[in-house]
Parts: sequence; C-alpha cells; structure tokens
Amino acid sequence: MKTAARRRLAWVLVLALFLLAGTAAWMMRTPSGPIVPTGSAPVATGWRAVPVVGGLEHPWAIVWLPSGEALITERPGRLRLLRDGALVAKPLDGLADLVAINQGGLMDVSLHPDFAQNRFVYLTYAAGTREANGTRLVRGRLSEDATALRDIELVHAVTPLKPRFQHFGSRMLWLPDGTLLLALGDGGNPPTRLDGALVREQAQMLGSQLGKVLRLRDDGSAPPDNPFVGRAGADPLVWSYGHRNIQGIARDPVSGRIWANEHGARGGDELNLLAPGANFGWPLVTYSIEYTFGTISRETSRPGMVDPLVVWTPAQAPSGLAFYTGEAFPEWRGDLFSGGLVGKEVRRIRLDAEGRVLGQESLPIGQRVRDVRQGPDGHLYVLTDEQAGRLLRLEPAPASAGSR
Repeated sequence: MKTAARRRLAWVLVLALFLLAGTAAWMMRTPSGPIVPTGSAPVATGWRAVPVVGGLEHPWAIVWLPSGEALITERPGRLRLLRDGALVAKPLDGLADLVAINQGGLMDVSLHPDFAQNRFVYLTYAAGTREANGTRLVRGRLSEDATALRDIELVHAVTPLKPRFQHFGSRMLWLPDGTLLLALGDGGNPPTRLDGALVREQAQMLGSQLGKVLRLRDDGSAPPDNPFVGRAGADPLVWSYGHRNIQGIARDPVSGRIWANEHGARGGDELNLLAPGANFGWPLVTYSIEYTFGTISRETSRPGMVDPLVVWTPAQAPSGLAFYTGEAFPEWRGDLFSGGLVGKEVRRIRLDAEGRVLGQESLPIGQRVRDVRQGPDGHLYVLTDEQAGRLLRLEPAPASAGSR
C-alpha cells in the first residue's frame, strides 16, 4: 500500500474512533432515575393540525389582542397583524437598530398586563455588531386600529455585550405581581470567548446577565425582592442562573409553577421547574456534550444545583412552551406542550397535580416548531420556523379522520 493511501486510511480510522467515542459519551449521558428517560415518544391521537395562515418568514412568536386579532413577529424584523384570519399586508413600523443575522433578529412579543389601559406591547430583538451584540427589550404603544407601534422606548439592554450572533434566549413571561421574567441565552458556543474565557461561562457569573432569567419591573428597574439584590458583585435583576438558552417559558396559573425548556449542546436539552435564586448548573453540570468532540462536564448533577425534570437526547431543540388550560382538549388540561426545532414536533408532557412528569407523547408537525401558545379559543397554536412559515391550530380530529 502506498504511503498516501496508508495516511488516508489512518485518518479514516481516527475519525471513526472519534465518532464512536462521541456516540458512546452521548448515550452514557442518557438520564435515568428520577428524570424521565426520553428519545422517541408514542404518537398522540385524536388531534389534527389545521392551517390558519401561511406566508410568514421565520415567525418567532404570537400574542393575541383583546379584540381577537393577533401580533406575530418575524425574525427578519417585521411585526405582523393577523386580522379576520388573514395577514394585513403592511407590517407595523420596524425597529431601527434591529439586526437579523444568524440567530438574531426580532424575537418575542408580549402584552403588558394592563394593555387594555396603556396599549403597551413589549418586544425583544438583537442589536449591535458582530463583535458586540445583545438582546434588547423595548415597548411601544399600539395604535387603536392596531396598525402602528408608536413611542417605542428602550426598557432594558442586556449586558455584557458579546461577539457573534448566537444564544439570545428572549422569552418573556409576566407574573401576577406585574413583574416580567426575561430569559436570556449564555452568549454562544465555543470558540466564542468573552474576557478571556468561553462565553458560556457567563452563565455562572452573577454579575453577568447572560445565561440568566431576569426579573424586571415594567419600566426595566429591579424589584427590591429579587434574590440577589444587595449581594456584592451580583446583578440585581438576576432571578435564576446557570441556563444555556431558554426558548420556552410557561406558568401554571393554579399552582404558580414556572416551567422552562432550554437547549443543550449535542443532546441534553432540558425541561426545568424554575425558582428564584436557583442555579441550574450550565456549564458545570450537563447531559450534553460538545458539538465536535469532547466533554463539557463530567458531572450531570451537583449539590446546590437544580436537576432537570426531563432531558431530551437526541436533541429536540425545544422552542415554545405552553401550559394547557383550555376546553378543546379536556384530557390535555394541566399538561405542558413543548415545540421542537429539530424534532419538528410538539411534545405533550403529561404532569400530575404535584408537577411530576408522568410521560410524553409526540404530535408530529413536519416543520421546525418555534412557538406553541394557547389561544383565547382554548386551542393550541403552533408557529413553524421556516422561510415559508405557517400558523397552525390544533383541533380535535373527527372520529373517522384520526390524527396527523
């Protein structure tokens, strides 16, 4: 055998060994014990996906107005109005400093709890340069005819700024006391670095807002009862930490439990039950491994850190999370519904009254699922993150039609 051929064979063998090692490491990190083991799940029956509207470019989030109309964000930077089952052709006024690159762009949308009085709409988006960018939270007043967003003002700019356009997080959730939870990503994957260290290490730094859930007043100020107020070196807005990239957050209105799903790296996506002051471990403990080769951490649990309740390996890339309370599917009441970008499905996560996970079912959608929300009509709605994205409504299937 010629020398060049031997070298090629040697490289093939080395690559095969790396791939086998990576697969073995991934499988070894499959959760056991109190964590519900995951992978494939049985397909749910008795439902169907009904198209509501198409022609959406990478839609990210939806919120309904008291009128029954809805606002939908498109990641390239457009805020769209859904009226009478159709998209109004002209988008609402844009955000001048928004940057839509890679994972960045226009992301979440939410209404102020007193929207009926103040007309405030809150938006999150990416701003900055490739070398220094971050998530911004703004609000504006929706015009009475819902065709324009006026008097837009900055509520909060996330610090520190980071390089590259990755891991913005960006989901919002209002609490009964009128404060707002804002979930933020850790800043990105290796080799991205900040201040001489991998940017993901910011998730464990209480002085940084990256890899955190923040709790803010509606004007962006820190509530005095936040868990780290007054602690030296800690940001007073931090509510929980040790997160990689939360993409869905939902609250049980009866128990008050707050759930979040977040991306792992290669496998190790998580469903967590959030709590103020809690450390969720990233990147010190994780079930995921590096995208290339290697171990992020050899630990999957550590005293003083909160364990996930569900771990998805292979990755689902969870995005969008809804706690279902509607009447359209009585058997689904009290369960969570988590979208999947990679899985191209919605996972029904069955819960008992104490918040324990009982199991999962799959609702195949066939496209990347970016958001899952309960509509005012008691149905679940799904946004698909595609160049030609759609809004779908999940309805009970006729007895003869089965499900899809």
